[in-house]
Amino acid sequence: MARVSQEHLDARRRQILDGAAICFARNGFHATSMQDVLKEVDLSAGAVYRYFSGKEALIGAIVAEVLGSVRAAFEEAARRSPPPPPDELVASVLGRTLAARESLVVDGRPAFPRLVIQVWTETLRNEELAAILREGYGSVRTAWARIVEGYQEAGMMPADAEPDHVARTMIAAVLGFIAQQSLFGPAPVDVLREGLRALMSMRDDQGATEGSQLG
Repeated sequence: MARVSQEHLDARRRQILDGAAICFARNGFHATSMQDVLKEVDLSAGAVYRYFSGKEALIGAIVAEVLGSVRAAFEEAARRSPPPPPDELVASVLGRTLAARESLVVDGRPAFPRLVIQVWTETLRNEELAAILREGYGSVRTAWARIVEGYQEAGMMPADAEPDHVARTMIAAVLGFIAQQSLFGPAPVDVLREGLRALMSMRDDQGATEGSQLG
């Protein structure tokens, strides 16, 4: 019997994960059955269960894959001296994350933002999934903290800025942008980039003026 190539195995695993993601985004985690996933990917139960033991394993794998790729992108940025500015970095990483899943569509709209909302909801009931998210976001926060330290070393950010506070804020901006896409429809990452750039360009001219008057 001919051996199945790793390329074939990887492609089959990708097919199953993408099909499951569409099902979860369309109907929610609890309303989706494994039978729905089998129908979506057009594979036998044996072919799917060879890779994943059930819905929990599927959603866990999807989440771990996304957070792993995001973490790797930010870790790579942290190694640069200095790291790219926040507006460019966030837009680049989010853009790649969305582009990698742009073929996943539900009712003519991107499935990924809807899937993110489903995952957040499920973590309220599923401690195992919540643990995966905590670990994944924890690693992203750590990578962002290193990026902030790079900004500080380059004189791009105040030395007294708390790296973890900045990390949490940048993650919140990205997650909020994804949530808005789920609620209000797709929007290009340029919107986030330009919004962050505008906020970064603000100056406290009023404070400086008041200070000069007091002097």
